[in-house]
Amino acid sequence: MKVEIASLDFNKGDGLIPVIVQDEKTREVLTLAYCNREALERTIKTKKSWFWSRSRRKLWMKGEESGNIQNITGILSDCDLDAIIYLVNPTGPACHTGRRLCFFNTIM
Repeated sequence: MKVEIASLDFNKGDGLIPVIVQDEKTREVLTLAYCNREALERTIKTKKSWFWSRSRRKLWMKGEESGNIQNITGILSDCDLDAIIYLVNPTGPACHTGRRLCFFNTIM
């Protein structure tokens, strides 16, 4: 079902919603980040991953410094309209540590 940006619930998280970034081909979860309405609008317009940095309090595009751009191939929303998935074709590692994905620490 097609969903408009206006239908998404940005109010549960101080104007932010979680974004799961998933490799389009392998379906691996690469990272988790957050976006506000403007970041999502930029993502749709540029077809590049844009997020809101909670620590730096600013918009940022993945790869603007590292060159590891994530090209968007699709965007999905969950049933509650309060979380989204960016399906991406990455040009390099997702993690700032240089690893392919951010989830590599074992808890259990």
